[in-house]
Amino acid sequence: MATFGVPGFFAPRIPPALFLPPGSPGATSYYTTDPLRRTLDLLVDFDELNSGRIRYSAGAVEITTGNFCYFDSSNQRVGVDHVMASGALPPGFPPVVVDGKAYWDGGLVSNTPLQYVLELQGPRPDMCVFQVDLFSARGPMPQALTDVAQREKEIRYSSRTRFNTDTIAEMQTLRRALKRLLKKLPPELCDDPDAKLLQAKACGAAITVVHLIHRTAAYERYSMDYDFSRLSMLEHWQAGLDDVRHTLKQPEWVNRVKPESGMLVLDLTQGKENEMTP
Repeated sequence: MATFGVPGFFAPRIPPALFLPPGSPGATSYYTTDPLRRTLDLLVDFDELNSGRIRYSAGAVEITTGNFCYFDSSNQRVGVDHVMASGALPPGFPPVVVDGKAYWDGGLVSNTPLQYVLELQGPRPDMCVFQVDLFSARGPMPQALTDVAQREKEIRYSSRTRFNTDTIAEMQTLRRALKRLLKKLPPELCDDPDAKLLQAKACGAAITVVHLIHRTAAYERYSMDYDFSRLSMLEHWQAGLDDVRHTLKQPEWVNRVKPESGMLVLDLTQGKENEMTP
């Protein structure tokens, strides 16, 4: 499949990048993503995406600085270049230029932007966040080279998910404790500059994060990150629907209450019980 590309997604670069002069267009990627651009132009209503009725955010990495950037429809108009930049995974795909800066896939830094969702400016409301992960951090020991390629991708793409969740949970515990502590200050200390600084960081919001993690099927291999064939997508959509239905039937979800401190994290997807214990 990688040899011939994926219809509507990417195609082999002709001539190949190795035969192009350094610095020329196409010299830094094996494939062209022009088919993806045409697909997005055909299927995505960007006027609706930017209407304000929904919020869309996509992360990318600015190549020359290594800085992470989010394109967010709440503060800018998002177009096809922003979407493609967030999926420009090197060296397969070429960088995408947005406002004069070249970007690669944000997955190089963080594949799941949970931190961006939760680190809202101003007072944070109570939130219930559904985090969809296409790669599981846990898996069996590889037995062959194809297994190594699969496992490497799973670890690389999921590496920051648990770290982000654990870090944010710890920070939220501290923010809620700080909120309670500031309420106990005597009136003469409430206007203290240090108290005002801490007040800006305090947060009493109750946050629940529900993980929906795709557990790779036994027959899936190293093409997991670029196989967008119709059959594969139908299987993934059905797996996602089954996991949502399964999760919403579990007692932990049905009988959940607001966490008193920190953050409640639920991972109730099917197949979890079959994973290896770390």
